[in-house]
Amino acid sequence: MKFELETAIEILRQTPQTLEQMLGSLSPEWTETKDDRSDWSPYDVVGHLIHCEDTDWIPRAEVILAKGEDLRFPPFDRFAQFEKYRDQTLAELLTTFKNKRAQGMEQLRAWDLTPEKLALRGIHPDLREVTLENLLATWVVHDLTHIRQIVTYMAKKYTDAVGPWKEYLSILK
Repeated sequence: MKFELETAIEILRQTPQTLEQMLGSLSPEWTETKDDRSDWSPYDVVGHLIHCEDTDWIPRAEVILAKGEDLRFPPFDRFAQFEKYRDQTLAELLTTFKNKRAQGMEQLRAWDLTPEKLALRGIHPDLREVTLENLLATWVVHDLTHIRQIVTYMAKKYTDAVGPWKEYLSILK
């Protein structure tokens, strides 16, 4: 599928509502953090998504669009959510994410991105040169990856309870 901004925005604007519907009224047994940096809970993922809104997608796009002398992106802390949002409830995180994503979508639309702008480049700390289109496509796939991560985390809670059906449930493998 070729990248199209409008179809990318379809996913980006739906992610907060998807997470709110999926997680908003669940008991903590499904969602609470264990502060495990190798197995993120839904709570951890939502905190991570907020941190990305603050420091990743829009700020990195701004670096690219500024067309300045320094096109390097600042490094990104993948684990900031474990300290940064520790004192908030999941409901508060979901609301914060929804509000920050709405602001990001406003900014994204305000840029009136053309094919020429989407081809502009920035410098990722590890990956080197990337285009604005690469960044925006990655934002979409990043959202989808974390939705999958949440669903997998939750499904694994019933690994033993499903008994012999485990062999038919690919999410548990």
